[in-house]
Amino acid sequence: MRVRVDNLTVACGERTALHAVSLDVPAGKVLALVGESGSGKSTLAHAAARLLPPEAHITSGSVHVGDVDMAALRGAELRRARGRQVAYLPQDALAALNPVMRAGRQIAEVYQLTDGLSRKQAQARAVELLGRTGIRDPEAAARRYPHELSGGMRQRVMIAIALAHRPRLIIADEPTTALDPAVQTEVLTLVAELRREFGTTVIWITHDLSVTAKIADTVAVLYGGRLAEHCTATELFGAARHPYSRSLLATYRDARTGAPRTRYTTIPAPQADRETGPGCPFEPRCAHAAHRCRTQTPPVRAITPGHLIACWEAR
Repeated sequence: MRVRVDNLTVACGERTALHAVSLDVPAGKVLALVGESGSGKSTLAHAAARLLPPEAHITSGSVHVGDVDMAALRGAELRRARGRQVAYLPQDALAALNPVMRAGRQIAEVYQLTDGLSRKQAQARAVELLGRTGIRDPEAAARRYPHELSGGMRQRVMIAIALAHRPRLIIADEPTTALDPAVQTEVLTLVAELRREFGTTVIWITHDLSVTAKIADTVAVLYGGRLAEHCTATELFGAARHPYSRSLLATYRDARTGAPRTRYTTIPAPQADRETGPGCPFEPRCAHAAHRCRTQTPPVRAITPGHLIACWEAR
């Protein structure tokens, strides 16, 4: 299902946490959201899933999953849409799962609460779904409590919960961060397989560019709550145009091969007082900034078909 985020703005108290961000994700594709802490990645995800904390709220814009605008839903309509239109896959599975409830029961209650299945029917569905996630003995896993499962198995339980109603969009908020590389690869492979099987569109939040290279079709780079660059993964790793995107790539291992670089660069420390003022939010840290970068906020524009950038100097 195609996902369109149009001019989405989120306020948190008196501060604007997300500034008129627009994205377009084709049906069945993976969009990676990248950027440093505070760039707006999780804010966008929570807004799209309607999981913002009480002090934050959407002030304008829309999030269309197919023909359903998640930003406009309220009450019972919103409750019905969660899990069916959008499912959220959190970073810390151990914190997200109920520690005093068996894993299978946590999946089964989704079917009991929303589909009216009996406990036996729902438990059978849960075991089946755990098997689909690649757990070798799903019946045994279903009987265990979260602390009795490995990190990779807990994340598979969370994937099973997210897939219970075959949502049109899954928002994955750095779900492989705490996993070792081997298990991380297994989970990424599983998500890719299930995405193809179910036809689900995915927004994947990550700070790990190697994960981005493995899983993403397109990439949106966020900085200071604004869209800096949006393009295909191939374009980002081969021909990034925004100075911030290039800086991110230069500070990391080769994202496509994982090999160490012969030389690393650093990005100057952020200057919060300038990032909230007029002009480009990256200007205080940018080596290519010109005068208008300090006084005028650059609009998002297409430099080639499908390659969007918010930078005065990029060509």
